[in-house]
Amino acid sequence: MLSELKEQVWRANLDLVRFGLVTLTFGNASGLDRKKGIMAIKPSGLSYEKMKPSDIVLVDLAGKRVEGRLSPSSDTPTHLELYRAFRTIGGIAHAHSEHATMHAQACREIPCLGTTHADIFNGPVPVTRFLRRDEVERDYELNTGKVIRERFEKIKPLERPGVLVAGHGPFAWGRTPGEAVENCLALEKIAKIALGTLFLNPSGPLFPRYLLDKHFQRKHGPGAYYGQKKGEKR
Repeated sequence: MLSELKEQVWRANLDLVRFGLVTLTFGNASGLDRKKGIMAIKPSGLSYEKMKPSDIVLVDLAGKRVEGRLSPSSDTPTHLELYRAFRTIGGIAHAHSEHATMHAQACREIPCLGTTHADIFNGPVPVTRFLRRDEVERDYELNTGKVIRERFEKIKPLERPGVLVAGHGPFAWGRTPGEAVENCLALEKIAKIALGTLFLNPSGPLFPRYLLDKHFQRKHGPGAYYGQKKGEKR
């Protein structure tokens, strides 16, 4: 069932390792087939080196396992909540990459300081609030998704395809599992560049909004012109 989606999610998880975004098994990627209402996700705690496409677990939107001999990632409820909240996404990646996690632990959003950031995020990378004690003790992973959903109440998820969960780490998303991993990598690089920028100039130079708009819109807006058009020959 859904062999192509399982292959995409398997490759996305391996890319988290290839890009240096995960340590040990601290991370996961998933993908969703919205027509079938089925999510594919990494098995819980399984070594990336040993993982095969057949190990990828399929669950429905209620969290019930429908295919796979292994238990799905412990973050499955978080992923499912984000898919329910963000109807335009088809892939999610979670990691504990160093620089993005530093910002998450500092509970500090990442301001837009230059065009590298503006190419991906149409504004600061948001940070959530801490989960309350009762949210941690009851349905912790589900409530992690809910605090992200709460933070994005007035934000379009594909305009800012990632978030810093306070005290935890980054989650990123996209239209596909591969795009989600790319956005997770971009978020880590943006976090690293921001730390260096603010070290060199702690006052945090204000990046002009007109430059932010230009760089985001040329790649993601209705008149986007970055890259090759469909059908164009190389």
